[in-house]
Amino acid sequence: MTIFARKTWLLALAAGLALPAGPVAAETATLQAAATQSVVTPNAGAPAVAREARVAGDEKRTRFIMDLSAPVEFAVSTLSDPYRVVIDLPQVSFDLPSTAGQDGRGLITAWRFGMFAAGKSRIVLDASGPVAVDKSFVLPPVSDQPARLVLDLVGTSRETFLETAQAPAPLVARKGDKLTAVRRRDKPLIVLDPGHGGIDTGARGTSGTLEKAVVLDFTRMLRDKLVASGRYEVHMTRDDDVFIPLRERVHIAREMEADLLLSVHADSVRIGRDQVRGAGVYTLSETASDEIAAALAERENRSDVIAGIDLANEPDDVTDILIDLARQETKKFSFLFARTLVNELRGTAQLVKNPQRSAGFRVLTAHDVPSALVELGYLSNRLDEKLMTTDEWRGRMSQALVSAIDGYFGRRFGDGAMQMSRTTAGHAAAEPEEQVE
Repeated sequence: MTIFARKTWLLALAAGLALPAGPVAAETATLQAAATQSVVTPNAGAPAVAREARVAGDEKRTRFIMDLSAPVEFAVSTLSDPYRVVIDLPQVSFDLPSTAGQDGRGLITAWRFGMFAAGKSRIVLDASGPVAVDKSFVLPPVSDQPARLVLDLVGTSRETFLETAQAPAPLVARKGDKLTAVRRRDKPLIVLDPGHGGIDTGARGTSGTLEKAVVLDFTRMLRDKLVASGRYEVHMTRDDDVFIPLRERVHIAREMEADLLLSVHADSVRIGRDQVRGAGVYTLSETASDEIAAALAERENRSDVIAGIDLANEPDDVTDILIDLARQETKKFSFLFARTLVNELRGTAQLVKNPQRSAGFRVLTAHDVPSALVELGYLSNRLDEKLMTTDEWRGRMSQALVSAIDGYFGRRFGDGAMQMSRTTAGHAAAEPEEQVE
């Protein structure tokens, strides 16, 4: 037995010592047996593929196992109200049944998976109560056995859970080793948020164009231009046709300590469909700037309801945040960006009347992340719909946004409002009560 294989076998053995008899113990025995075989070198060029996952154990200790085509690094963090365990991974291709994750066991009531940003995947485990991560590791593929991501959960008190959930950096595991990742950021981090997705299609154009598709295509182009500039780190709340709740979009930006959150939409109106057209930029306000802004915010805020998420039991402190940004500084920077963007768009695209507006958009409620929502245009208007589906228009519009972002950060850095380099935890972006629904 090689030294590496022996180390892997010892790891698998240690992971199973405290597990109860039954399915979990049987799984551990399989892992131990597999670890004694020859190690297979994974294909490092392609994303790992997840082909099977299962949950075993009981209310005292529960194990989550996912079979992978290759070992991956991953980060584990926890979120409260409701209790969740988040596993962040590099891009993974999930070749799992459509019913995967619907049924839980022991401390895990259900689980979800999917992509949440370019090159990033996430697994969210819904817990029946406060839990602690007792063990987390990846076993390499050996013989005919796949690589396996293993996570052991045990019950704990709410106090202990909250202490863990509030820790500044998540647990990071790499092929059986645990470490804490801290990185220094030398560039502003921008979170781009294509609206809607998955079951929530958003607005529908007069010719059948779906908002979720238009904004995703546009945001990808914008991301590519920002990355190509070499001046920013850029993450997307979604890079695929998946549903992400509004609260989760906010948490993504907050947990990543983003310097700017830009949500991209293309809505519609019922009244004045032929007259109302053009781009607009919105910031958060308790009182909408006009009736159209109020109606628009109300429709956007119903996205979670469309996906069947109950919003009736929001904690009071979260509700307060949804009404007002806690920091006046964040309001100031949000307004500054909106004004900069509107000025940049004035020679590039048709703008709505009074293009700088405000309303109570839930996606703009990160009290410590400057945030704005840009409406590219109105799909209810035939001309706007046609323009938004052309590469030429998207190219001009995305370049205008890049210029506005450059101008905004130039002003912030020039005023000394924010340091270019700051230490941030390698935090898993966002809570996922629903992040990967």
